[in-house]
Amino acid sequence: MAIFNLGSINVDHVYQVPHFVRPGETLASTAYQRILGGKGANQSIALARAGARVCHIGALSHADQDFYQQLIDYGVNLDHVEQTDTASGHAIIQVDASAENAIVLFGGANQRIQDTAIDKALQSAAEGDWLLTQNETNAVAITLQKAKQQGLKTAYNPAPICGIEADIDPAWVDLLVVNQTEAAAISGIQDTEQQVAYFAERWKHAEVVLTLGSEGAILICHKGVLQVSSFEVDAVDTTAAGDTFIGFYLAARSRNEDQQDAMLQACASAALAVQREGASTSIPTLDDVDEFLAEVME
Repeated sequence: MAIFNLGSINVDHVYQVPHFVRPGETLASTAYQRILGGKGANQSIALARAGARVCHIGALSHADQDFYQQLIDYGVNLDHVEQTDTASGHAIIQVDASAENAIVLFGGANQRIQDTAIDKALQSAAEGDWLLTQNETNAVAITLQKAKQQGLKTAYNPAPICGIEADIDPAWVDLLVVNQTEAAAISGIQDTEQQVAYFAERWKHAEVVLTLGSEGAILICHKGVLQVSSFEVDAVDTTAAGDTFIGFYLAARSRNEDQQDAMLQACASAALAVQREGASTSIPTLDDVDEFLAEVME
């Protein structure tokens, strides 16, 4: 079984700052890193590190060959990633003293993924395979529709909120993963309890996971509602926590693991990720997660 991920691959420029830059302010950073990132790449790496077979669909500039190789080293299949002359997508990330982040994105090659590459990837998929996608590339809606029509299981993370989500028919999605901001954008509701009620009523056909940051996550499905608390850790950088959660949850569900076990693995993986700096570099392995859970569950 494989998980095909139509997703962004970014060059992340990460700056440690005492506070987020204010209008008109010039602020000296205390540290800088150039690292592999992008929601798509982060989620593919998380899937691979969680033990899934993941095939990425995307595009990356020839100039960033080092990141192409890094993805391969992480165990991500890149047969459907085009190397192009277009500049890679990239992100300017500020991380403040409280481990919160502020991000500016440039789409670049992520917005020029060829339809032929997507179709070729989907044609290579088998019954029982999954398609995952987010909002940082072109062709999100049509790819979800094609995947569903072809009989794949589909997962959608509408991040960042940018209007693409309005074009998505809920019937195309088997697993929806949203944070509270994304849930509000889809439902038009700010209150968490009312959001849960909305998804329980309007998304009965799907699993919906609502992530709550330091408060854990809620699963809404036909069996009911399950809430799992987060693990108390000292956070250093929250940049890829959500992507890590999604990768580990979907990897577990693709193996038909119990939903509660999948939620625990996902929350544990996010707890480990926030204790490390960076995006892709912060993602733990399945062994790391198993060891962490064994310790905290004693």
